[in-house]
Amino acid sequence: MSDLVFYTHPMSRGRIIRWMLEEVGQPYETVLVEWGRNDPAFLAVNPMGKVPAVKHGDAVVTECGAVCAYLADAFPQAGLAPAHGSKERAPYYRWLFFAAGPIEQAAGLAAMAVQPSAEQEAMLGFGSMARVLNAMEGYLKDREFVAGDRFSAADLYLASHLAWGMQFGTIEKRPAFEAYAARHTARPAAIRAAEIDDGIIAQQQKQPEPAE
Repeated sequence: MSDLVFYTHPMSRGRIIRWMLEEVGQPYETVLVEWGRNDPAFLAVNPMGKVPAVKHGDAVVTECGAVCAYLADAFPQAGLAPAHGSKERAPYYRWLFFAAGPIEQAAGLAAMAVQPSAEQEAMLGFGSMARVLNAMEGYLKDREFVAGDRFSAADLYLASHLAWGMQFGTIEKRPAFEAYAARHTARPAAIRAAEIDDGIIAQQQKQPEPAE
């Protein structure tokens, strides 16, 4: 049994972590978590009852941005984070947390069709969707990677948010976003991860409904 255990659902943010695990390249065990079951075994891992979560030995990590950062540092041989102490660590952290904070919050409100007023924007960490999109576009339009000259966990996390948001209409399609997301989601590990989760979905859809 692997000392890496991945708790997920194939139609969740767990797809981001599946991609990260495929980039890391270490063996891992997948535990599928069903929606709304409140399984005590999983609640012992994450009392929030939400996926994804990762156990690495005795360590438990939840929240996608944290899991990406943890795995990049736990397996440095994968080259998914700038070296500690390097100047590239600053934009790496910046955009990891930008995706986890402003993008996640802005896209969540957009999905619920909530439009904050000008007064409410002052109380929100992301301000407005326009600020979020303009900040990203200004940074990404002339860059292949967010930190230095190589792919990192920050690119994986940011590209995942952009691809997902543009697909479901919570993030406006802009050329800089489309090019950036397409470039990174075409990586072999991203394709493998998507095939794994899509295969699980297909298998689940074939299973008969339980008898009442």
